[in-house]
Amino acid sequence: SEAAPGERGTVLTRGDVVDFILNLVGYVSEEDLTHSRLLEPSFGAGEFLLAALDRLLPSYLAHGGQPDQAAHDLTPALCGVELHRLSFAQTRRRLIHRLTDYGLSPADAEHLTSAWLRQDDFLLTELKDRFTHIVGNPPYLRQERIPAPLIREYRRRFETIYDRADLYVPFIEKSLRLLDRGGALSFICSDRWMKNRYGARLRKLVAEGFHLQSYVDMTGMNVFEGNPTAYPAIFMLTRKPGNGTRIARQPRLDKDHLETLALAMRTGRAHGRNVHVIEGVVAGDQPWLFDTGGALELLRRLENRLPLIQEAGCKVGIGVATGADKIYIRPMDALPVEASRKLPIVLTSDLRSGRLEWSGNGVLNPYEPDGSPARLASYPRFAAYLQTHEAAIKRRHTARQNPHHWYKTIDRIYPDLASTPKLLIPDIKGDANVVYDEGAYYPHHNLYYVTSDAWDLRALQTVLRSAVAEFFVAMYCVKMRGGYLRFQAQYLRRIRLPLWERVPEAIRKRLRCAAEADRAVCDQAAFSLYDLAPPDQEIIRSTVYKDER
Repeated sequence: SEAAPGERGTVLTRGDVVDFILNLVGYVSEEDLTHSRLLEPSFGAGEFLLAALDRLLPSYLAHGGQPDQAAHDLTPALCGVELHRLSFAQTRRRLIHRLTDYGLSPADAEHLTSAWLRQDDFLLTELKDRFTHIVGNPPYLRQERIPAPLIREYRRRFETIYDRADLYVPFIEKSLRLLDRGGALSFICSDRWMKNRYGARLRKLVAEGFHLQSYVDMTGMNVFEGNPTAYPAIFMLTRKPGNGTRIARQPRLDKDHLETLALAMRTGRAHGRNVHVIEGVVAGDQPWLFDTGGALELLRRLENRLPLIQEAGCKVGIGVATGADKIYIRPMDALPVEASRKLPIVLTSDLRSGRLEWSGNGVLNPYEPDGSPARLASYPRFAAYLQTHEAAIKRRHTARQNPHHWYKTIDRIYPDLASTPKLLIPDIKGDANVVYDEGAYYPHHNLYYVTSDAWDLRALQTVLRSAVAEFFVAMYCVKMRGGYLRFQAQYLRRIRLPLWERVPEAIRKRLRCAAEADRAVCDQAAFSLYDLAPPDQEIIRSTVYKDER
């Protein structure tokens, strides 16, 4: 309640974007808003509340309301919650001033603002009313920045706080539960939850009782004050039946265009180049896919006839996170420990131009082959090195959680993985950089790896370097700034792959030969493997290479 904006996840929304969201949910002066109930769950500087008030009072007066009756008639009309004390006080003063400008007495203005505003934690406060309109920009705050007792209470109350869910996820859950039948909710916030694993429970909640009526991709647009780094989208959910989702992408940020777009998306009329309708975006807890061309139909065809990569005999994993790389990762020869307590490690920086060029680094290995922590008494040089850095190692979260084995890495190390042939894939990259390791190194945590007893790894390298594999990842993953894809395990596991025993020998040979060829050769070999006709090939190329065309 006293924290600075960055500490409480505050990002302010531009006024034209605020107006667009209010138009999108139908909170417009032309409608009789007297009996509507609008909620803004984290009002900050009051952008949404003030804009809503500038629609509510003209609507009320145009539909027969009187200034001297407004304090009575409009008491239930608005509700705003804000934790930050100073923001609350400043917005309250602005609302009072605006109300008196509309002709209300100071006493009536005081009465309405006292009825409308609540200084509290939205996730903990009790609200008895249901709302016809819910709008806003929920706070962006990672769980690690929330005090432990508070996040435990949030987890107890909200089922959608799963994995590494950001604070805006339970804000959406609670808001949805407060939405009245037939009502509409529209937020601007990060689009990460729509595809990432941590959004699965929230997506399931939406699928079970709400309709995703509209989605507007705002990636790369200056929609926030100060233009902070974010991946924003505007979505509208309704508590009423509906078919299809209206999609728009990166609209012009000018008043007339946004007004026209909001009307088209709200009413379903005037579809054209700016608004498309697609079916099947919401499906249980599955990631939301917003393709407006033929890519989604092609994806579903491939998914219906082919097994997942792991079902085809391939394992996808991630390298080791230590929690203290400067201590655990050093030049191999400079780690003064027993040979069994260190392994050669490959870093992202070791993958250059499609080849592995080891930098000579090693990683401490605190685990025995059976997975048990190594006993310090059995390895005096290992113990001495750890004790030299004991204070820093014990400051790690994983050490505080397991003080008896304080020297363990965050992730368990499986020594046999170092000697296992594998394919290495960096987390973030512009194209599918897949490198073969014959079985010499342990991967770092910024690298994903694929092993297989079923598939020939050189042939698989061709597939994973191709536009076909990148197509699967691109359809499901969230893009970083600059259009880069995140090749995380959760997305790599979405790749569909034919069973190796069903691949004809001629195609096997073609795949093996293309392992380190250029992308065009990999693409053609993969197109043959997947038996893709020219129109499907073009869909994949346009999806994967669209930023290059």
